[in-house]
Amino acid sequence: MRLILGSASPRRKELLAQLGIVPDAIIPPDIDEDPRPRELPLPYCARIARDKALAVPAGPDDLVLCADTTVAIGRRILGKPADAGQAAEFLTALGGRRHQVITALALRRGDRLWERASTSAVKMKRLSDVELNAYLASGEWQGKAGAYGIQGAAGAFVPWISGSFTGIVGLPLAETAALLQAAGYPVWRTS
Repeated sequence: MRLILGSASPRRKELLAQLGIVPDAIIPPDIDEDPRPRELPLPYCARIARDKALAVPAGPDDLVLCADTTVAIGRRILGKPADAGQAAEFLTALGGRRHQVITALALRRGDRLWERASTSAVKMKRLSDVELNAYLASGEWQGKAGAYGIQGAAGAFVPWISGSFTGIVGLPLAETAALLQAAGYPVWRTS
């Protein structure tokens, strides 16, 4: 049984490696990730993960693992910022308040689909102008939902989380292992 990781994220590959899993192939899907009008964060995130899993070409016995991570303030979805100005807007909005980080998983084999989601609460401190400008200058915000990655320098901005750290990074390991096991993939090997 081949495992295909449907993601270009090096973080997801690294997190799978923590379980001792190396995907047989990495095939990032190309889908439209724009939220639909009035779409709420959790249904949006689950739909994107599902659409990604369905878009990856695979054989009938291949397992395709896809995920989507969404940052939300209430009903507002903060996707990947288009530029530094939007990143600054997102980081300012997140400062001093709690927000949700949702990572939805979709695992497909043939016509069968397994789905799970992890929702974590995160509090980011208010950033000073110096912190904000230095973080923006680092470029670390690029390609990251909500304009930050907790596993990098932005970890210094997060004094509190409740939930799954690996889910906030982009691949909740407990949920991922459970999905893979449900599909018959040998997660815990003895040899």
